[in-house]
Order: sequence, then structure tokens, then C-alpha cells
Amino acid sequence: MTSIEADQTEAFLAVAELGSFSAAGRKIGRDGSVVSRRIAALEARLGIRLLERSTRRVAPTEAGIRFRDRVREAMDMMRTAEDEARAMAASPTGLLRVSLPLAFGRMWIAPRLPEFLSRYPALRVDASYSDRYVDLIAEGFDAGVRLGEMKDSRLIGRRIAVTRRLICATPSYLDQHPVLKEADDLLRHDCVSFTRLTTHPVWHLQRNGKRRAVRVSGRLETDDAEAVVQAALAGMGVIMATDWLVARELADGRLVPVLTDWTVSGEAGVSVVRASVQHEPAKSRAFVEWIAEVFTTPPWQEAIG
Repeated sequence: MTSIEADQTEAFLAVAELGSFSAAGRKIGRDGSVVSRRIAALEARLGIRLLERSTRRVAPTEAGIRFRDRVREAMDMMRTAEDEARAMAASPTGLLRVSLPLAFGRMWIAPRLPEFLSRYPALRVDASYSDRYVDLIAEGFDAGVRLGEMKDSRLIGRRIAVTRRLICATPSYLDQHPVLKEADDLLRHDCVSFTRLTTHPVWHLQRNGKRRAVRVSGRLETDDAEAVVQAALAGMGVIMATDWLVARELADGRLVPVLTDWTVSGEAGVSVVRASVQHEPAKSRAFVEWIAEVFTTPPWQEAIG
């Protein structure tokens, strides 16, 4: 509806309520003649008479009554919609759609979501777990959690945790194979590779300013991060994994880190992202603040000790 159409409708509703052009004019702050012209223009646009005019009173026709009632219904719906929008801006309510990394989300976020829902009883959560690239804007997500560097410049990101990559294997494997002291020693070992690593099959390490790019090899490689860990636990070889992925295995001694004086290049952290912070719904703000609170001390660091 244009502003002119809105003015015409406002004038009609005022006359239908008060039965007078002059009284309607006083209500909306316009001269009675302006009100009359606006209603005449409305009737011409709709092609039907909305008011019966007499010297004593102006009253809506049957078409005018129906038009008045429909417009009032529409205005009530608009007010309801505005109230709901304000409520969503003020307090977390409705459906929150979040995109989460597959393994990371299952391990470190899924167990805590009941806590989030308990804190905000008016919220419902649709959590989607996937390692594919998710376009939050195109796919209608309110927020997402991303690993590594931010690549989508359209999104607003907040770093909530720092991560690091480790080289590790089982104690039994290490007992039966050559000692690992230098990065190049990896060339003498079976390495289980994660094929979705951007530098696969090359592992990048550095120590005291010295950088080494080691092209590892082994009898097993996979595109599933959790399968890499399971292969290591089965004694298949040495793996490179992010600390959050192997925290529990390191904590209970099933895996041990090696080449600990070397730094492994790669994934740098965890971020929570959303499309915009301008006029952001309360539900999105609540999720961002909650997950930042959860990762104030990353739980995998607590597990490792």
C-alpha cells in the first residue's frame, strides 16, 4: 500500500467511525474537504461507492461496511505482527535454526543444548549437523558454528575458542616403531590421513623458525575425522588431529602426543557466526552469548587437563 492509498483508507475509516467529514478531519488533523477528496479518490480507485452521503449524516454502504471490517482485520493483524516482532527482539522466543560442524557439534555442543533450552523455555532449536559448507543466509539459519578461518565476508563472526593440531598415536604403536623426534621421522611411519585437509597429504610443522612440509603416507586415509581417530586407536598409525577431536583419548592415555616441540599448522579456532548484528533477534543474541559462555574455558582443554 502506497502512502496515498494509506491516507485514503485512514480518511475512510475515520468517517465510517464518526459519521462526519469534519469530525473525521479533526481526528486525523486534516480539513473536512481534504477528507472528502481522499474518499472520493478511494471510491474511484475501487470502482464502488463506500459511503452514502446526506445533509445530516454520512454512513457506509454495504460495500463500505465490508471494506471497513476487512481493513480493521488487516490492521489488527499488522499490530499483532508488530507486537510479535517486538517480542522477538526483546526476549528469546520462537524457532532458532543453527548450523553446527558434524563431529565437533555432536561432541561438544549437542550434550549442552538441553541446558540452553532449559534457560530459554520459549525457544525451540533446529540444530543441523554437517561438515559441508552451509550458506547461512540462503538456507535460512539464524546462527552457525565454524571451525578454522572465516571465509565468508558476508557473515559476522566471533571467536569463542582457540584450537591446535597435534600429532599422536597409541602407546603400543609407538613402542613397536621408530622414535619420533624430528618432523622428517614421519616419513618412516604409517600415517592415517584425513583427506579433507586442505593440504592433504602434506603436514606442515615448524619449530624455532624452521618449517617442514612432510608428505605423509600410509595404508589408510579417510574423509571422516572420527574415523581417523578410530584408526589410530586400532594401531593403524600416526594421526594429525585437532585437540578437541582427541581430547578424551589423550586424557585417558589411549593416545599420546608426539613431536610436542613442533607446532602443527592449521585450524586456529572456533567461531560463532550470523548474518548481521543490526536489529538482531533476541534468540540469536542469546545463542551467541550462551555458546561463548560455554567455551570460556573450552571443555576439551578441561578433559586434557
